Amino acid sequence: MMRGLTLDAHGGLDQLRCRTDLAVPPLAHVGDVRVRMHAAALNRLDLWVLSGIPGAKVQPGWVLGSDGAGVIEAIGSAVTSIAVGDRVMINPGIVDRSCQCEYCRDGDQPLCLTYGILGEHRSGTLAEYAVVPSENVRRISDSTSFETAAAFPLATLTAWRMIVSRARVTPDDQVLIWGIGGGVALAALQIAKHIGATVWVTSGSADKLERARVLGADKLLDHNTPELGRAIRAQTAKRGVDVVIDSVGEATWSQSLVALGKRGRLVTCGGTSGPHVQVDVRRMFWNQWTLMGSTMGNDGEFSAAAALFDTGALQPPIDSVYDLENGQDAFARLASGAQFGKVVVRI
Repeated sequence: MMRGLTLDAHGGLDQLRCRTDLAVPPLAHVGDVRVRMHAAALNRLDLWVLSGIPGAKVQPGWVLGSDGAGVIEAIGSAVTSIAVGDRVMINPGIVDRSCQCEYCRDGDQPLCLTYGILGEHRSGTLAEYAVVPSENVRRISDSTSFETAAAFPLATLTAWRMIVSRARVTPDDQVLIWGIGGGVALAALQIAKHIGATVWVTSGSADKLERARVLGADKLLDHNTPELGRAIRAQTAKRGVDVVIDSVGEATWSQSLVALGKRGRLVTCGGTSGPHVQVDVRRMFWNQWTLMGSTMGNDGEFSAAAALFDTGALQPPIDSVYDLENGQDAFARLASGAQFGKVVVRI
């Protein structure tokens, strides 16, 4: 048996339960590995799963969590890329191995109809053991803490696809990132600065803005400023920014478009303030904007981001660490919006 943080039904924090009677997951395929989890990290997705995502159903005893790191405890008979005892972190995006759709053939797994995320579509990482395909783990060094490795995958992979693959940010670009402090926004800041871009960040917290400055942010903006988009245009001689990273949605969309310059690219991976936005199509075609959605990332993108993690070039800031038994407190911290960096659960 094993311990795990679970829910039996959608709802509030009171639905979270740390159980000790969960079955250890078996290796269901010759290409699977079982990871003895040492740490897991929370994402906004976990709050959505808790409260209920349209079309997503959970069974009693559902294990939450997408991100995680630990030690390989068992491997399937066909696994040759990893060995028992290896320290690893997990890519939480999984596709059906048998799928031969055009997206899988192109190596663009997040577009596959079988694509699912740990904790949302499959049993998650907030437990003592997790089973995943061997392709979904990457080794980490002995000097890397499990907490840091657990904080890396989902947010950094998401930000990598947005910044590198979708927006194709260059050193000449000016990039606006809304809501600095969350995992994706912080990863986007680090990736954009690694490329050499000029980065603008927003927050309603002066402390978060100062901490972002230490991480390399060039322009700090209070996102409670009225007509923030116009303020950005004024600071750029009416040119605007080249790229906007917006995962907030309804509350920021209009100002994102005001701030976006000609040939600008807006990339979104979420809508935490609401899903419905409006676009004046005349401004869109006149300014020749590109408006893009983005979700997670493929295996190649994960490997590219992981390589920079290995060198220390990308390191996720950690806000706080909780024990598994205090998982409800970890969720409460994330739900508060006060965090700067990842909320991690030690298993």
